[in-house]
Formats: sequence, C-alpha cells, structure tokens
Amino acid sequence: MKLVKNLSKAVIVTALLTSSALTAFADNIVIGRANEPSAIDPQFSRTGNNQMTADNMFDTMLSTDANLQMHPSLATEWKNIDPLTWEITLREGVTFHNGTPFTAEDVIFSLNRTDKVPNSPAPFTDVVSSVAKVEKIDDHKIRVTTKAPNPALMEQIGRVFIISKAAAENATLEDFNSGKAAIGTGAYQFVEWKPAESLKLKAYEGYWGEKPDYDTVEYRFIANDAARTAALLSGSVDLIDAVSPSDIVRLEGQKGFKVFPIDSGRLVYLALSMRDDTAPGVDDLSGKPLNPNPFRDARVRQAVSMMVDRKLMVDRILNGSGVPSAQVVPSVLGGYAEDLQPQPADVAGAKKLLADAGFPEGFGITLYSSNNRFPGDGDIAQAMGQMLARGGLKVNGVKTQPYNVYAAAATKGEFGAFIFSLGASTPNSEANLRSLLQSYNKDAGTGGFNRMRYANPEFDAALKFAMEEFDQAERMKKLQEATRIAMKDQAIVPLYFQKIYWASRDGIDFTPNLAERTIGQDVRKAK
Repeated sequence: MKLVKNLSKAVIVTALLTSSALTAFADNIVIGRANEPSAIDPQFSRTGNNQMTADNMFDTMLSTDANLQMHPSLATEWKNIDPLTWEITLREGVTFHNGTPFTAEDVIFSLNRTDKVPNSPAPFTDVVSSVAKVEKIDDHKIRVTTKAPNPALMEQIGRVFIISKAAAENATLEDFNSGKAAIGTGAYQFVEWKPAESLKLKAYEGYWGEKPDYDTVEYRFIANDAARTAALLSGSVDLIDAVSPSDIVRLEGQKGFKVFPIDSGRLVYLALSMRDDTAPGVDDLSGKPLNPNPFRDARVRQAVSMMVDRKLMVDRILNGSGVPSAQVVPSVLGGYAEDLQPQPADVAGAKKLLADAGFPEGFGITLYSSNNRFPGDGDIAQAMGQMLARGGLKVNGVKTQPYNVYAAAATKGEFGAFIFSLGASTPNSEANLRSLLQSYNKDAGTGGFNRMRYANPEFDAALKFAMEEFDQAERMKKLQEATRIAMKDQAIVPLYFQKIYWASRDGIDFTPNLAERTIGQDVRKAK
C-alpha cells in the first residue's frame, strides 16, 4: 500500500517515512523527529526541517522520484514556447483543505510571494530569480516569461510550495503557525502545533491523489539522540529520524525493530565568511579582530581544507555514516566532476600555504555549528576544531547551538567559520551551485544560501553559461566546469555526504532514496 500516490511528496515521504512507521497496521502514527520547523509557513524557510514539515500539507508543481528526477504534480504539462516563454498546464479537480478550488491564481500568488516572505532565514529567492512575469491564460494554465533563457525553469519553480491566495494573501506568520493560513492541497492538513513539543496532522479527505494509509500523524520533537532512540524502544513513538551512528548497532540487534539507511545527497561543509574586512570569531594572536579577513585569500581557504582528515571524520566520528566529498553533489547526479576527489589531510602543506599567505604562526579562530541538525553535528565540530588546531590555527573555542537559532544567526553573518549542510533536491548540481556559490545579490535573487558571500566573476560567468544551455549533455559539461572553478578557489570546504538512518518498529516498509527530504519512495505498511 502506498502512503501517497505522488512519491515526491517530500515530507509525506520523509515525514511519512516517519509517519508510516506507526504501530503495525494502525491508522495513526507517532514519529520522533530530531528537529522541528521554525514556522508552518511553507515559504518561510528553505531549510530541511521546514520543508520536511511543509511537504505533508502543501504540494508543489512538480514531484521528485527516487533518483531526484522531476514528474508532474500540481502541474501536469509544460512546454517551452521560445527561449524565454513557458506555458504550464495545471491539474484540474484539486481542492485546498478548506474546500476551495485550486486555480492558476493560487500558483501566480505563490510564485510572486515566495521571495518576499519577511525575515526568512533561508529564502527561496533563487528558485524564482529568473522569472520576469507570470500570467494567467485560464483557470488551469499559466504563462511564465523569464529574464534570460533558462532550461532549468521547471526544476526551479516546480519546487515552490503552492498556498491558497485567499487564505494567505494578508496572513501573518502567526496565522500560519496557528493553522489559520496553513491551507494547502497536500495529503495531510494542519491540526495543532505546540512549539518544542509536537505537531499534529490529519488526512485530508478531499486529497486529489491516492489516499494515505494513516488517518493521523503526530510528530514529537525530540532533539536528544539518546532520548529519541529510547522513545522508539519504549514504544512511545513508532519511527524516528536522524538515528545517531552510535545507536545503529544497538537498534539492529533489537528484535521487532528495523533500521533503514539512506545514502543522501546532503553535503556537510565548512563555510568561511568573506563578507567583511573582519570575520566574526577570527582574530590575530593577541586576540584582536584580524584585518584583512584571512578567508578572502584562497590560499587560506585551501590550507583549511588541507587540514581536514575527511576519512577519519567519517570512519571514527560517524562510524562510517558518510562519504568524503570534494564538491557539492554526489556522483549519481548530473554535473558531478569525476576528477574532483577528496584528498588526504596534509598538515605540512596547510602550514606552508598559511605561511605563503602571511600567517606563518596561524591566527585565532572560533568554530560554530548546530548541535541537533543532523547526527553527530556537535561531535563533528569538536573534531574539526582539533584538526584546525593541528593544522596551525589557534582554536579559541567550538560553539554549538540548536539549529533553529543557529540557522538564523548564520544567515545574518554572525559566524566567521561555521559548519552547515545543503541537500540535493534536483537531478543535477545547478540548483546547489546557484544557491550556495553564486554571488549574493538580493535584488537579483542570486546566492540565497551563500552565507559566506563568496564572489568570483569567473565562476558566475561559467555558471550562467551552463544555466542557459538547452542541450542536456552540454549543460552537464558546463556545470562540471563551473564546479571546477569554484572548488579550485575553495569557495567552501566540502566535508562529506551524509548517510542517514531511520528506524522503526515492525509494521512498516519503505525504500529509502538519495535525498532525506524529497524521499520520493514508496512508503507502505508492512504486509
């Protein structure tokens, strides 16, 4: 039995990944989640914890399968009329949770709103940045005109969560959080959110796709890894996400429980801020802010990368739950450059580069990280601190924070050196290159996740060249070349791709896929 017809329902799958784990054959499920959303507004933040929640209640125009290939959802057909013009046909017979019909007006409103949500810590700006205008042809057809040729348009706007214009046009964030404006077309509808405690959903009887297996879903937010595992073992929850690597063997040895590994496309990386003449937490050996900012020198960034023992990190800290990386997407996605491979740590080489850059004695640094975003993030930060110290830097401290607080602070530029992650949700590297490494420009809507404020005109030009290429094979080659430019420049310090684990009580089956959010798999009750 499929949980939902549309396998791309990110959260239904992710959540119902979590959801379907319920007591065998029961109609209600309880899911233990490591982190909660910062808001119910699906367009407020593009972070995984928010999208994982939104996908249960809100649909997108396109869905994603197990290999991150895009398929129809609220959009059924689309065609490129000319290099700048697209026509998109929308699904008929769809209703929102309040019973009102889904029309082109809702799509136009959603596309126009998605980059204008106030105080967003991780905006969706880049997915609509190429759009010049959106026009209604009829109730179920729209025309999109782009500012420049954009063969990836549907991969981009197809990921925008569609909300009800009538419900959300004048809504506040609190209106969404209370459920008043949380009106979508998804398989589940909002019931109640108690921040730091739980979120309750119920199946929508008027859902346009195949009905989900479960009548109600309750998420319980349990940040502590050990407590989350204990909740599963005690029976108070039916499925948990983000299983700690240290708990995997324990759970695999327990009768009546299953562990599900996912080779994800989520990259964990070290970001080095290049925003200003000084970087927060970076100082000279006397403790004064260091000016000029050393991270603006590619040699320093390269030196930091050479300090990192990625294999040790994955093998010892994560118990093998990761794949060392040297670029932004894994090998199964388009745009992956085969010649870019993670190199062994080279402390001597790192110290030489530091000396060449004018820092023979190193400099002071404070490292920042979340402590509940993904398994082992706090431990990874501590290990990173030791590696940087061994590589010649004076590590003044390692500071970690809950993800909801941490993500907002990182977006505001409050950290000089910080560990973050970015998941893949499209078939190739373009989306990640655009959002993470393209020069930040608020007005142009580029570099939405470029919290470091990395800027390289050569990279931007190469990426633009790739983005405007309609021939698929050529486009992938051009994406590879853009990736080589950014990685030679050490725009970020890639660490590893996560291997993620879910665990459940007996009674549920599912097949994990590449992305831990857009799971796109068949989730079903065990037979």
